[in-house]
Amino acid sequence: MESMHPLYLGVSEGVPELPDVKNTHTELVVERLSGGPCLDASEDRLRAYFVDRQYLKDHPGVFTAETTLPGSVLLWNPEGRYADFDIPRELVFQEIYGLARPEVVRGALQSLFRGLLLSSELEAKNAKLRESEKLNKELLDIGIALSAEHDNQKLLDLIVYKTREITHSDAGSLYLLEENEESGEKSLLFKIAHNDSNPTDFSEFRMPASTKSIAGWVAIKGEALNIEDAYKIPKSKDYSFNKNYDVTTGYRTKSLLTVPMRDHKGRILGVIQLINRKKDFKIKLTDAQSVEDFCLPFDAENESVVLSLASQAAVALDNNRLYQEIETLFEGFVHASVKAIEARDPTTSGHSNRVANYTVGLAKAVDRIGDGRFAAVNFSLEQVKEIRYASLLHDFGKVGVREHVLVKAKKLYPHQIDFIRLRFGYIQKQIELEFMRRRFEFLRANGEEAFGRERPRFDEEERAEVERLDSFIRQVMEANEPRLLAEEPARAIGTIAQYRYVDLDGVEKPYLADDERILLSIPKGSLNDEERKEIESHVIHTFEFLKKIPWTTTMKDIPTIARWHHEKLDGRGYPDGKKEAELPLQTKMMTVSDIFDALTAQDRPYKPAVPRQRAIDILLDEAKHNQIDLDLVNIFVEAKIFTFEELSGER
Repeated sequence: MESMHPLYLGVSEGVPELPDVKNTHTELVVERLSGGPCLDASEDRLRAYFVDRQYLKDHPGVFTAETTLPGSVLLWNPEGRYADFDIPRELVFQEIYGLARPEVVRGALQSLFRGLLLSSELEAKNAKLRESEKLNKELLDIGIALSAEHDNQKLLDLIVYKTREITHSDAGSLYLLEENEESGEKSLLFKIAHNDSNPTDFSEFRMPASTKSIAGWVAIKGEALNIEDAYKIPKSKDYSFNKNYDVTTGYRTKSLLTVPMRDHKGRILGVIQLINRKKDFKIKLTDAQSVEDFCLPFDAENESVVLSLASQAAVALDNNRLYQEIETLFEGFVHASVKAIEARDPTTSGHSNRVANYTVGLAKAVDRIGDGRFAAVNFSLEQVKEIRYASLLHDFGKVGVREHVLVKAKKLYPHQIDFIRLRFGYIQKQIELEFMRRRFEFLRANGEEAFGRERPRFDEEERAEVERLDSFIRQVMEANEPRLLAEEPARAIGTIAQYRYVDLDGVEKPYLADDERILLSIPKGSLNDEERKEIESHVIHTFEFLKKIPWTTTMKDIPTIARWHHEKLDGRGYPDGKKEAELPLQTKMMTVSDIFDALTAQDRPYKPAVPRQRAIDILLDEAKHNQIDLDLVNIFVEAKIFTFEELSGER
């Protein structure tokens, strides 16, 4: 039986001299076993054994299924007795009872080696299959890892490491192909560099995408280059190897595999370059001799695998770019939305951004706490982003509130104040005209001498009337301010409203119309009940707007977080009267930030800014009355969350 494998037959001393079996195989080596069996598997030989029972007794347990192929033992058993020895029966191919017929022995050996050959080939194929399955699993795991990583820098590092690991490469680099939008010139950005044996400081640099360099040639041609020795590139090639790194660091670059990163649309996004494939990934190539001893050329399978990985990497990179473009687009949309809010209500300009910064800062502070109530709280990057977007958009519903209500700074609208001023000016002219008429009537009835004596009285009475009217105006202006209305100004408004004048049509009317009197009698703030409800409706408008946006799974709670930022822990907030247990932590944090900024904002025309310490005292007071979360207020104060705006220059 001919085979590509050299054959070995170990014969124990208890077996008689064999007949001529050389013609069984041209490369058959027959050797007497003087001691234990030779089980060296390092030689590429198919090993079989022809041993007697005594030999097996003398060497118990030597033959095992792990070290010897099944069916590789011929047992010399001339007595035909049962073998009472410790050997797996599957190792015995056949028992030989005599040597009188050489053809039987030769036939047994041929059958034995044929079986071993088939077993060996089957095992080789199985090993290849196992290796292939392992490789496929690794590729699958790498694909999953690449698709799961959204941080571009980490993604690029992962790409280089995984391609190095799977090919046992000592070093690797990654270049990104970029194109100047104006000139159309292409360049390669040297982005990532790994070297296990010779780690050095790495800094990014850019070079022209030219066929003179190996990476440039691959990027332009879109073909892989597999170079067995970088120092032996023929001069006839367009590209050449730059030895500067080797000269500077003492490294020896030998085998090189450079492949394009081509996405699913066929575009080349970059180049992966692998250096010095090793027999073992853990080996360090410390000098030129170790490179000669342990470095291998990249084979066709390496090239195929790396091209596949490079394609996966390109798709992952392209997906990341698309993801970042979507992120940028959405960031632009959010900021445009904030600008729309501020355009409707310029008096609160900057409020949304400040609340977002405060709330994110508070969330990070809560995340750092390792014990107590918040020990188990850990906000992921996506959750922090969710908090930020909810905070930025928490007041977007104000676009649905009538503008004159939204920007109402005082109890009366500006046009109402103008009407009152004009009315009181008209009343003053009426007073002046009335006193002129009274003077004229007196003068005509009593003469100049009597009028001269009474004139001071007329002047004093007129002055008193005008001063009273001026005091009414001042009281109206004072009552118009949105601060807490004291009892005396409130009573004065009722008194003023009882005075009457006659309009141009001869109709008697009150100094203050009913709607003016009602608005000026608002006890606190600038809004009446109807206007306050309209302002409060902005949270519903916000919710209705935000829930129409197709948020990702990690940000699906943004509408709800924003909806409840005016709720109170005791259930007295709006719009739904939710209580503490029903409110998410993110909303509670935003509520603290929102109140603090509303108190300290310096751009509100309807109220002066409250000093920081006074604002903190108000927060603590509201927390003690179960309006807002006391623990969060304490963290807000202790972590000095309010300094974020100072550091960013917004305050």
